[in-house]
Amino acid sequence: MDRGTEDVLDAVGPRLRALRRDRGITLADLAATTGVSESTLSRLESGQRRATLELLLPLARTYNVPLDDLVGAPRTGDPRIHLKPIRRFGMTFIPLSRRPGGIQAFKMIIPNRPEPLEPTPQTHDGFEWLYVLNGRLRLVLGERDLVLPPGEAAEFDTSLPHWLGSADGEAVELLILFGVQGMRAHVRAEPHR
Repeated sequence: MDRGTEDVLDAVGPRLRALRRDRGITLADLAATTGVSESTLSRLESGQRRATLELLLPLARTYNVPLDDLVGAPRTGDPRIHLKPIRRFGMTFIPLSRRPGGIQAFKMIIPNRPEPLEPTPQTHDGFEWLYVLNGRLRLVLGERDLVLPPGEAAEFDTSLPHWLGSADGEAVELLILFGVQGMRAHVRAEPHR
C-alpha cells in the first residue's frame, strides 16, 4: 500500500471520533444504531482497526454524510456545498461548515409548538457560541434561565448543564458555532476613531 493511501486510512479514525463527539453520540448509541459492535467502533476510532466499506457505510448513513466525508476524499466537480439537514431532539441543524474537527458552524431551527417544552439540560465536551436570528430563544444555563431576542448572542462551556428551546412556543432560528473543549472565540474590532 502506498504512503498516500496509508495517510488517508490513518486519518479515518480521528475523523470518525471527532464526528461522533461533535454530534454528542456515545459509542453505545452508535453501536445500537449501526449494528457495529462498540469494541469495533472503538478500535476503528483509535486506529487499531482499518476502515472497510462494510464498516463505513452504516456510519455514513447514521451520520447522514457522504462516504467521501468519512475518508476525507477531495471534492471534485461542483464546488457548491449541498447542505443536508440533521434532525435531533425535534430540532433541525443545518451544517454550514464541512471540515472535521475544529469549529463547526450550524444554523439551528427550533420549530413552533403549541406548548413550550420543559427544559432537559444536557452536558458534553466543548464550547458553544450562538446568535439568535429570529424568535425568542430560551437558554437554560446551569441555574440561569435566560431569554434572548433576535440579535443577542451568548457563549458558554458545554460542560455546564444547558438547554435551548423556544421562550414562547414560536419558532426560533439561530446560528451556532461549536468548538472543542478550551477553544474560545476571538473577536477583533477596530477602535472607534
